[in-house]
Parts: sequence; C-alpha cells; structure tokens
Amino acid sequence: MKIAFFDTKPYDKVWFEPIAKEKGFDIVFHEEKLKNNTAIMAKGCDVVCIFVNDTVDKEVISTLKELGIKAILLRCAGFNNVDLKAAKEADIVVLRVPSYSPRAVAEYALGLLFAINRKIHRAYARTRDFNYNINGLMGMDLVNKTIGIVGTGKIGQAMMSIIRGLDMRVLLYDPYPIQEIIDKTPESKERWGANVQYVDLDTLLKESDVISLHCPLTKDTQYMINKDSIAKMKDGVLLVNTSRGSLVNTQDLLDALAAKKFGGVALDVYEEEDEYFFEDMSDEIISDDDLVRLTSYRNVIITSHQAFFTQEAMEAIANVTFYNIECFMKGEELKNIVLP
Repeated sequence: MKIAFFDTKPYDKVWFEPIAKEKGFDIVFHEEKLKNNTAIMAKGCDVVCIFVNDTVDKEVISTLKELGIKAILLRCAGFNNVDLKAAKEADIVVLRVPSYSPRAVAEYALGLLFAINRKIHRAYARTRDFNYNINGLMGMDLVNKTIGIVGTGKIGQAMMSIIRGLDMRVLLYDPYPIQEIIDKTPESKERWGANVQYVDLDTLLKESDVISLHCPLTKDTQYMINKDSIAKMKDGVLLVNTSRGSLVNTQDLLDALAAKKFGGVALDVYEEEDEYFFEDMSDEIISDDDLVRLTSYRNVIITSHQAFFTQEAMEAIANVTFYNIECFMKGEELKNIVLP
C-alpha cells in the first residue's frame, strides 16, 4: 500500500515514518497541500493522507479518481474541507481520526483563557523589554463567573472536567445534549458538578462571562458568532475558539473589537488560515488585512492551530490513521468512515 502524504511537516515524519516501516507501508511525503494543481502528485499511490488545510473539492476528487486513489485518510477529526458527496460518487472512502486527544485541546483552551484574562501575553512582551509596569494588565477572578461551553462532545466534556476546579457556573449548549446532565442525576452531579446546566444558545450568549467554542464546523454552525450573536453577549466578555475558524465571522468580530465589546479574544483558528497557519511567514508581507488587523489588537491572542499538538495526540493520530487503512485493506468494519 502506497500513501501520498500531503501538507507534510517535520513532526509528521517523526511520528508516521517508524510506524509505516513497521507495518510495511510506503509513504511518499509532499510538503505541498492537496488541491487542484497538486493532486497529480498522488499518481502511483493507492491512498492520500491529508490535514485540515488541504482542499479536497469535487475537482480534486475527480483527479484522484482518475489516478486510482481508493481512500482519503484524514489525520484530523474535522472533515469540512472534503466534498463527501463527490467522494462517495467516486467510490473513494473517507476515513478520519475522530478523537485523538480531547484533553489536549481542552487544556490549551484553558491556557488561552488564562492568558487572555490575565494579559500574560502582554506581560511577557513587556518584561522582555525590561518594562515591569503592571498598569493595564488587570484581569478578573474566574471563580463564581459564568462560562458558556458551546459543544459538549469529547472536547467539550474534557473542558467541563478541567474547569470544574475553578468553581465557575457552567452553561452548556449542544443540539445533542448529554442526557444525564439534563436529568440532573446524582452521577451527573458527581461527575460534572452541581453548577452545570444546558440552556438555549441565546441564554448562553447573554449570561456568560467567558464563551469557549468546542463544536464542529457545519452549515448550521458556520458564522454562529456574528454581529447578531455578539450583540447578545455581555460587554467585556472573553471569547475562546479552538475549534474551527469559520465558526466566527471575522468582519463582525473586528467590528466588535473596534467597538470595545470584548474584554479579550483568543483564537487558535482563523477563518482564512489555509495560506498562513503551519507556515513560517515571518519574512513575508501578509496580504490578509483582516488577519493583520486582528493581530494589531492588544486584547487578542492568535496562535497557529496548535491546540491538538501534544506528543500523545500525535501518537494517537498516527496509530488511528494506520488502523483506518488496515481496516480498509482487510475489508473489516470501518468505524471511522465519514459519510455525506
């Protein structure tokens, strides 16, 4: 089995190469992202392996079909960058890694929350210049404040578990709620705490001091943070997004930042991140005006989609990716198949 590996970074080789050799797979690593003009690079391979910023639209699917590609391996949980309908019509199986380290993402989201609340990023920059003035760096105690968690899948649940020790009131929103929390069972209170409850999205937006996004990008969640939803939030609210960039309408966010609506915004993802994230752009002129504007705000932290990036997560991603392809080769049940 020969695999064309796109959007390769040095750490991908570290984790995937040893397992590939052990299992007898042949990987062809490409630094280029998979898109229409690079799909031909998969020639001679049986499957392709992609990441979050590869573009697998109908045209790419058509090229992969012509090249004889049998499967698309996603080394991530999200699949919004793949035209699943076209893949099914082309008889190309799409397999993902649904859960590699929910705790890693949740821990990182909490780190961003602490940083943006207590202005740790600004304090670090100041002291590097030997400026030890703390004026303007005041935050707030999180105890007894309200945090709204949007999405209670595995990552959202990990976030709930972590923040339990902060003694915050926890509001949850998810179209598919955890029943034991709704039922307020003794087991639920023991596991999640007594201050946890599901509410409608409007209530979460209106009452939360902190909002943390932990939901997938779908047609229903795209731009769920927009001028209307922002208007319902408290003044000075803290927003953390470690999920997908397009959950947030960037222009509406910029307008709200200019109006001093937010106390702080921490983003590990960005709506138009494809061209920039995971790349060294330090010697380049950034042509994305919105990204430049976001970076200019002192109450905004932007990191490069690294919430998942732990040793444990990378090991899990590699192992599950090879598990997926082995199941496909052997004709076994495809537990991680993605269907339209």
